[in-house]
Amino acid sequence: MVVSLRLPTLTSFFSSPSICRLPAFSGRHYYFRPPPLTVPFSAQSAASSPPETEDRVDKLKNRVNQDRVITPRSQDFNAWYLDVIANAELADYGPVRGTMVIRPYGYAIWEAIQDYLNVKFKETGHSNMYFPQFIPYSFIEKEASHVEGFSPELALVTIGGGKELEEKLVVRPTSETIVNHMFTQWIHSYRDLPLMVNQWANVTRWEMRTKPFVRTLEFLWQEGHTAHATLEEAEKEALLMIDVYTKFAYAQAAIPVIAGRKSKVETFAGAVRTYTIEAMMGDRKALQAGTSHNLGQNFSLAFGTQFTDENGQRQHVWQTSWAISTRFVGGIIMTHGDDAGLMLPPNVAPIQVVIVPIWKKDNEKAGVLNAASSVKEVLQSAGIKVKLDDSDQRTPGWKFNFWEMKGVPLRIEIGPRDVSSGSVVISRRDIPGKEGKVFGISMEPSILEAYVKDKLDEIQTSLLSRATSFRDSNIVDVSSYDELKAAISLGKWARGPWSASDADELKVKEETGATIRCFPFEQPQGTKMCLMTGKPAEEVAIFAKSY
Repeated sequence: MVVSLRLPTLTSFFSSPSICRLPAFSGRHYYFRPPPLTVPFSAQSAASSPPETEDRVDKLKNRVNQDRVITPRSQDFNAWYLDVIANAELADYGPVRGTMVIRPYGYAIWEAIQDYLNVKFKETGHSNMYFPQFIPYSFIEKEASHVEGFSPELALVTIGGGKELEEKLVVRPTSETIVNHMFTQWIHSYRDLPLMVNQWANVTRWEMRTKPFVRTLEFLWQEGHTAHATLEEAEKEALLMIDVYTKFAYAQAAIPVIAGRKSKVETFAGAVRTYTIEAMMGDRKALQAGTSHNLGQNFSLAFGTQFTDENGQRQHVWQTSWAISTRFVGGIIMTHGDDAGLMLPPNVAPIQVVIVPIWKKDNEKAGVLNAASSVKEVLQSAGIKVKLDDSDQRTPGWKFNFWEMKGVPLRIEIGPRDVSSGSVVISRRDIPGKEGKVFGISMEPSILEAYVKDKLDEIQTSLLSRATSFRDSNIVDVSSYDELKAAISLGKWARGPWSASDADELKVKEETGATIRCFPFEQPQGTKMCLMTGKPAEEVAIFAKSY
């Protein structure tokens, strides 16, 4: 079947021959360039070198680094981000402007997110299923605020099988409408409630400004949809799921998000209330990392989704929807990465430990590789995700830098002297140089397993602590609009009392570029006065520029 995607308002935009790639990728496309294979390596392996020879190894690594092109974070954060994605082989261009191909290493991070959340969704009573990605346009039109909110981002299908379609179709931007269409057929009685489902799917939103993982024309996500008998049940569900996301962010991604309620202006189109988790990236911009919506009865009224209650009366259901997407991969990159590349929390890292065997003479190779294989088997048996890089096309120095750039939390080095002593050298990704390297860790399985697991836990905790300190040091408490503007101009987040109007909120956005990210669940006690109007305010809000 031939399918034509048409977006009339963008016809001229797509007809331009000069626009063929993601704007966020344009201008720079760096790759990890390995040093010449003739670069010499130390006569002694780094693994078998005593501390006094470490300077020589570090100098060699610096030479390797010179051949890798990653823009320093402090120089140009956006260029750094794109360099890391390219060099770490996380994603690449798709042939259609605004799309990306997620490469295996990037997809493996997404799989780690899926693995954790899938368990949590099922533990909380949800079942996975799937809805079609083509949605009749008439469905979108049924809920007024929904169509108004999504209209600029819709991709429409008007031709199928070479013929004009009787009704144009929308390529799924979100599934509330088609879900309600099906819920109406499945829900008849209070005995059918609650109905709680989730789908892992792709969605399409015709974004004008794109950034890989963070904002693309097509992306992957999960979207949960539930129907309940009462408003209270729906509210409890919406709060439960934002709590699931919050715990995931802290425990797995080591990202200290702030959970709270969106303002009316920032609420999801068609929702009564939207809850969010907001994360501070390395450039201090905010990333909306996950949302949960109490939809009230907006969609059930539009679609006639009703049930017969225990008294025999017909009632409209109360609903929620909630989602987290591949945007979280971008959040992990921008929260933890450094000038050397990725820095992955162990709980989401596709490879937690990389083993680099090191030999110089041919008669040393077999013994080193046998020891490395044994270490790999020990760690794999313990449930640790480990890779043995036993290729002999690259120098050990190249491998060190390559796997550091890929963000692998721990590196184990094994040389001839280590084989003789029955020990290994272990380096931490989060602590560069000598400080992060420990010599003489026994290969004895129980000792090695315990040490590696302990260090992975330490790294996970350290990354969360580091990100939390960075976030907290960049949030400024303000009590006036002038103070808010000053904080935003410095790239900070501003936190202050707010009870002003929607118009005032839009004024802040227009004049500062910042929006209300959320009203945090954790609120300070005591009397507060709105920073804009000087009138009493019940809550503080957080303002920040965002992606």
